[in-house]
Amino acid sequence: MRIGQLARLSGVSVRALRYYEEQQLLESTRTPGGQRDYPDEALERVQLIQDLFAAGLSSRTVVELLPCVRTGVGTPAMLDQLTTERDRITERIQDLTRAKTKLDRVIENVTAASVVQD
Repeated sequence: MRIGQLARLSGVSVRALRYYEEQQLLESTRTPGGQRDYPDEALERVQLIQDLFAAGLSSRTVVELLPCVRTGVGTPAMLDQLTTERDRITERIQDLTRAKTKLDRVIENVTAASVVQD
């Protein structure tokens, strides 16, 4: 698939896709006319990259971990890094859940106070 199609399907800009290639996060071949051609699996890869970025991983960390994703095999160091990232994400989820719970309480209090005043 061409870069424009991948951008539309993934919701990621063409510029971002080019960046992913520069960072060795994504690979394409070139047509005889020089256009990028991505395999069908590229859409799933872009979605994974986006998820990992959203979770706070750097492009450098994602590059280091992608071989494990592709093959299901990794070194003990890679496994340690995967575990560390997972634990960091879990902690962040817990922090966000606490913040959401507090906001829910504030909303409930404001809503209850607003109803009483009306």
